[in-house]
This record gives sequence, structure tokens and C-alpha cells, in this order.
Amino acid sequence: MDFLWAPWRSGYISNVDNTTGCIFCKAAEEEDPHKVYRLHKTSESLIILNLFPYNSGHAMVAPLRHEGSFENLSAEEAADIILCLKKLINLMKKKLDPDGFNIGANIGRVAGAGIPGHFHMHVVPRWNGDTNFMPVFGKTKIISISLDEIWQKLHEEFNA
Repeated sequence: MDFLWAPWRSGYISNVDNTTGCIFCKAAEEEDPHKVYRLHKTSESLIILNLFPYNSGHAMVAPLRHEGSFENLSAEEAADIILCLKKLINLMKKKLDPDGFNIGANIGRVAGAGIPGHFHMHVVPRWNGDTNFMPVFGKTKIISISLDEIWQKLHEEFNA
């Protein structure tokens, strides 16, 4: 049997059931952006890396205000989220060189929202060949770049 080693994931896996409160509200309030993998924060929204990514570089954009419904966002919040998405995609293209993106929102638990109380959008960079037999047969997803490495690359650009 072959083993895939990803020891950096153990800290997240061991604490997944101990998470309380809203991750987006915590990320907005945290002074140290690296501690919560916050890439960027504006007066209306923030961008954080997903601690349990679907793919390398998986990030989320959310309003600062704790609001679960997209339709209840103010015009300023909605516009700022779109501007953050645009900036994030441009920086990911520059620093990660993906071949494409999955971008979307899961609104409501029935739609797959893991945090239904705080609206957020997912940005998942994709590369040719990043989908293979591992998730299907091995029930294993390979994340090839660490969160720290991606955070360093993107955070530097956001704050340059």
C-alpha cells in the first residue's frame, strides 16, 4: 500500500470538531492575518484561504458583516465582494498560474453550505490534470501546495 504524507493537515483535522463561532467573523477580527490565513480585508469584505481546500489555493470571499443571505447584502457589500473576487482571480493568475477556476456560492445548508449563517463565495483554482483517479478510487484528494506557501505568495501581493 502506498501512503501520501501531508503532516501539515493534522492540526486542522484534530480540531475540526472543536470549532465554535463563525470562521469569517473570527478571521475579520483577528489581528494576525497569518493565524487565520486572511489574505485581504477591506471596509466591507475579506478573503481567506479555506483550511479544508478542495484544491490548492481554494479561497473564500465574504462580507465582514455576519449575514447569511446574498439578497440581504447592501449594494456596497455586494460590489466589494465582486471587486475582491476580481482582485483575487488576477493575483491567483499571476502567482499560481492556474488553467481555470471554479467560482460559486452554496446558499443554505441544503445547497451544501458548511457555514450557512455567513454568506461567502468560493474561488477554486484549477489546473489541467488536477483531477485524477485518487478521489474516485482512493477517496483521497491530493493538495500539492501548503496553505502557508499559498498564503505567503498571495498575501504579499495583496499588501504590496
